Amino acid sequence: RAQLLVIAEVRLRSRMEFGGAAHSITAAKRARIVRATRFLLRVRPSLARLPVRFDALLLRTPDGPIEWIEAAFEAT
Repeated sequence: RAQLLVIAEVRLRSRMEFGGAAHSITAAKRARIVRATRFLLRVRPSLARLPVRFDALLLRTPDGPIEWIEAAFEAT
């Protein structure tokens, strides 16, 4: 069974005026997530051997439902 490191960004945005939870994951936010992941992989070399996938878990209310987007973005 293949192993995979999943980095999940959880976003809650109850008001839709600004585009919902998915739109809140801006290019700057994605860049911060990628930088943090690169740091994690440097300090935890055992994880650096695994393929990495960036997912997004989106909610409109704290109680759900949860929309799970696998491979929501790529590291650039």
